[in-house]
Amino acid sequence: MQSSLVINGQTIESGQNRTVILNSYELHTKTKLEIPVIVMRSKEKGPTLLLSAGMHGEETNGIEILRKVISRDEVKDLKCGTLIAIPVINVISFLYGSRDLPDGRDLNRCFPGSKKGSFGSRIAYDLMKHILPIIDFGVDFHTGGAKLNNFPQLRCVFDFPDNVALAERFSAPLIIDSTYRDGTFRKEAAKKNKPILVFEGGESMRFDYHAINEGVNGCLRLMNSYGMINFEVPDNASVKIKNDTWVRANSSGLFHMSVDNGAPVSKGDLLGIIFNPFGQTEDKVFSPENGYIVGINNQPVVNQGDALIHIGMMET
Repeated sequence: MQSSLVINGQTIESGQNRTVILNSYELHTKTKLEIPVIVMRSKEKGPTLLLSAGMHGEETNGIEILRKVISRDEVKDLKCGTLIAIPVINVISFLYGSRDLPDGRDLNRCFPGSKKGSFGSRIAYDLMKHILPIIDFGVDFHTGGAKLNNFPQLRCVFDFPDNVALAERFSAPLIIDSTYRDGTFRKEAAKKNKPILVFEGGESMRFDYHAINEGVNGCLRLMNSYGMINFEVPDNASVKIKNDTWVRANSSGLFHMSVDNGAPVSKGDLLGIIFNPFGQTEDKVFSPENGYIVGINNQPVVNQGDALIHIGMMET
């Protein structure tokens, strides 16, 4: 039998499924915004897993992934352990459909936060105070930015074997070595020995059903591997990416891709062509390395120096 769980004064008993409130935040209109936290608990002891999304208000793929996961019958009736799901962390930016908070800050640069700080600092503080201490590990779901489409990938730190082992259980198509950034949830969680992996898939404000399905399947694999559910999903033949580079435009014009997102490429392969809109010139873009396409810029109109294609190189 698991012991009681408390989130900001709200108790969830063993065997209960409840929605509690992380905290509420007041807009300038005196409107109160709340962050719902879905908690699903088995009566049997097991790991406590955090699944979070909507760190940025326009990252809809992650929100949809969590919606699908928590709607499944086998997840609603866990065999062991606890699932804590926060489908929309940044309710304020989600309301506005923006990446940043009203003050222009990025929530994922506000950690560890402050009880009396800005919106971002307060949300970060509440996550660090009420959620992080009660979990064992987690996955935070993100997407690419506007017009930037990330192939489904999981980011972790290869120097930490526990991170890699967790990523292998999730089994995303790509597993990328990604160092910690200051002010992020992932870095501050690591300081507390709570591994948080980052899933990236698709682009902002646009559903990518391949990325959504990979995110859902990864969650099910992870939970099944710990005995939380009984639902097997075949593993991907995950590719480990150690280094990466962006291919940039040498000229301005209209860019036409010749390769698919996620595809393997060899050095010298044609990636696309930039055409002058007046029909006078064309500039072929070639791959500088052997690797895999891990992200693409869907913007057809490009300027000199714009990032076009993100290439990841395999671990050797």
